[in-house]
Amino acid sequence: MPDAVLFDLDGTFADTAPDLAAALNRLRSDLGLTAVDSARLRPFTSQGVRGMLRAGLEMFPGDPLYADFYERFLVYYSQDLCVDTIVFPGIEELLRRFEAVGSPWGIVTNKAQRFTLPLLSRLGYAKRAACVVSGDSARRAKPAPHPMQLACRLIGRDPEQCLYVGDDLRDIQAGRAVGMVTVAVRYGYLGDGEPIESWGADHVVDDAGEIAVLAGM
Repeated sequence: MPDAVLFDLDGTFADTAPDLAAALNRLRSDLGLTAVDSARLRPFTSQGVRGMLRAGLEMFPGDPLYADFYERFLVYYSQDLCVDTIVFPGIEELLRRFEAVGSPWGIVTNKAQRFTLPLLSRLGYAKRAACVVSGDSARRAKPAPHPMQLACRLIGRDPEQCLYVGDDLRDIQAGRAVGMVTVAVRYGYLGDGEPIESWGADHVVDDAGEIAVLAGM
């Protein structure tokens, strides 16, 4: 039975889409363009800045303005990192269950540390997490196994003792690469690629409450 749970951040642990969409729309405003509905951008949120620039500006790596807009997006996002971001329903109750029995939980995300730590701090979870592994914490980011291996070392658990919960194919690939029990969440952003049922996750859930059941709580 899993004794620890690790979460992807954007689209799994916290709903960061509104603030990321706001940063993208500031870029659109710079170009004299009208704002895009955040619901249209939501599926691309887990793909990071690249996904947001593609969805909101049809801008791709190699575009002459890409590097400049990439950096400007990060500046705008850092200025309003946690305005409308909230944790997803059921997450707080799930964490309390793990904490009550002394089982660790943590974050493994591709988001850069300079955004991950301030965001978790403002949400009130930075000091509660047994580990916070960001996209630049390990040698390579997900779907590579390195972040997962680092998280296991930090929480003192073998991969087989961990649930890894995510909303993107890369999350499931990274978790499976080290032998974790993988959980894909339908409530997340999910992207625009293959359907969630095809990712090869050990479990697919509709809400955070189902994760507690998988851990025997």
